[in-house]
Amino acid sequence: MAQEMPDWSELHHDLLVLIRRRLNLIEDYLNFSIVCKSWHSVATKNNFTSDLPRIPWLMLAEEEEEEDKSLRKFFSLYNGMILNKRIPKAMGKRCMESLGWLITVGKDEGEINLLHPFSGVEIELPHQNTTEDYEEHGEECLFTYVRKAVLSASPSHTSDFVLMVIEGNIRFLSFWRPGDLRWNRVHWDASHHSPFVDVVYFNGLFYAVNFSGEVVVCDVGGPESRKRSHVLVQLPFCRRDGMGHLYILESLGSLFVVARDGVQNSWVKDDCERMRIPLTYIPLEEGMTELEDGQERRYGTTSFRVFQVDLSADGKVKVTVTQELGDRAFFLGANASISVQASQFPGIKPNHIYFTDDFFESYLCYEEGGGMDMGVCNLADGTIQLHYEAISLSPVCPPTWVTPTLH
Repeated sequence: MAQEMPDWSELHHDLLVLIRRRLNLIEDYLNFSIVCKSWHSVATKNNFTSDLPRIPWLMLAEEEEEEDKSLRKFFSLYNGMILNKRIPKAMGKRCMESLGWLITVGKDEGEINLLHPFSGVEIELPHQNTTEDYEEHGEECLFTYVRKAVLSASPSHTSDFVLMVIEGNIRFLSFWRPGDLRWNRVHWDASHHSPFVDVVYFNGLFYAVNFSGEVVVCDVGGPESRKRSHVLVQLPFCRRDGMGHLYILESLGSLFVVARDGVQNSWVKDDCERMRIPLTYIPLEEGMTELEDGQERRYGTTSFRVFQVDLSADGKVKVTVTQELGDRAFFLGANASISVQASQFPGIKPNHIYFTDDFFESYLCYEEGGGMDMGVCNLADGTIQLHYEAISLSPVCPPTWVTPTLH
């Protein structure tokens, strides 16, 4: 006589609670919640309180063929799972990310909001036209006015937070606190201005890196609306053939600056290996240099260089060039740059950099938009492979990393 299969839906409630408490990865939690009604009743948002770091999901681009344009797909590196989620407030908008929140920018009107993609909570932000000297430093494309956005703390947990953005065609730093009616410009002690490219919140201060490789620190605490910043250190950094992009992040008590080479358009004989379908190049304006015979204009990340910036108690700064991250993995893109401990997450490789296509100066040169220049780089040998095998392209919001939080 065949043995009857157990009815898992009849497990005692207290036993289900014990199982649920052992789930640390949000992917496992979501799988747990869809087994049956009794399991779902235990898996409430308030019951999932894991304080462990979360591995980012890849939020894919909007799919034009989808009947429901508000449907977004999230890809998990942990188990290859695709999660479908309706996010109507993000439709047609460019999305950046910080601490699980999206910073959305309207394509046509340029309105800016904070949006939690899974709870649907939205916080209205001052329009970009409230930034200092907006008329002088605005751009034709309203949805590219804000280059990067980073939170000091999650709005899910506190109202005492600061949102720092890089904005304008000169890429200034400006910030907003809840209750402010406009953006506040950060002024810094320098005779010239080099455009900022990334910013991170670390130990109560914001640190930014600019186009020249200077690391700048600024304190926006206190009652004053206009704050100043100063240069902390100049990195031993040079651009390769004028190409590259910089990121700054914190990992294990140190700051790291990552230089990403190859993101800008260039004249090449052969396609980048990750250009798996032909892209439709938007013709150059009349009078600009045309393509030479046999050449195509392409872009694609070729390498990474990593600088570790250690801050000592006496104010001294030590910069070390390194290709060794230990058990850490970096996630770079239109998200706030982050580091995770790889051994905590099955499928995540230590000493690797996971990156998305975020350099819109290049991908807006193609009708299909961005999403091709994504992958994972092994810092030990410099090899780059795909982390997502399918194609996901958009000129407004290519795929980006989103740290999953339920509320």
